[in-house]
Amino acid sequence: MTETAAIRPYRPADAAALDDICVRTAHNGQDSRPVYADPSILPALFAAPYVHLDPGLAFVLDDGTGKAVGYVLGTADTARFAAEFRTAWLPGVADRYPAPEGPPGTLDEIMAALLHDPERMVVPEVAAYPAHLHIDLLPEWQGRGHGGRLMRAFWRALRERGVPAVHLMMATANTRARTFYDRMGFHEIEVRGLAATGTTCLGRTTEEKPAAP
Repeated sequence: MTETAAIRPYRPADAAALDDICVRTAHNGQDSRPVYADPSILPALFAAPYVHLDPGLAFVLDDGTGKAVGYVLGTADTARFAAEFRTAWLPGVADRYPAPEGPPGTLDEIMAALLHDPERMVVPEVAAYPAHLHIDLLPEWQGRGHGGRLMRAFWRALRERGVPAVHLMMATANTRARTFYDRMGFHEIEVRGLAATGTTCLGRTTEEKPAAP
């Protein structure tokens, strides 16, 4: 792998690469293809809507050849994003990924239920952390400091917009990711009922070096 990797803003030509990165890292940090019938629902939920609705907050790790091998993306205003997801994103993907008719019984159905419920993103306990993010890197690019560089690019963009703090939701089982987030200065935020879903909420300020919570 070349050592000329660099962080740069997202470009529309990166869309397919971002979808692929999401699919290959979305199952607790591992490849989702063995466990989903149609893993394309994952970027439709966790990647593509962000670059569609808020492309100015999307940054990629370029491997030096123009190919994206990692990304960070998100939104500065979760409540606004959830509303726009409902009106401007969901109509374009709803037919491909219909909501389950009853309680979701498979991983694909669980993701489809999330897709059709963008209002779930608006959580009272994180009102002081209005932004949220998703970050993923292909396995061979992890553990080399690139995740921290992506994070700092995202925080800087949020500060330029006057956003004070950011949160994220992660699979509690993804202990490697939790180690990374702890190192990046995130702290746990208690959200009622969240632990039972196997999800953990973390937050931090957008300052380069946040004070202890």
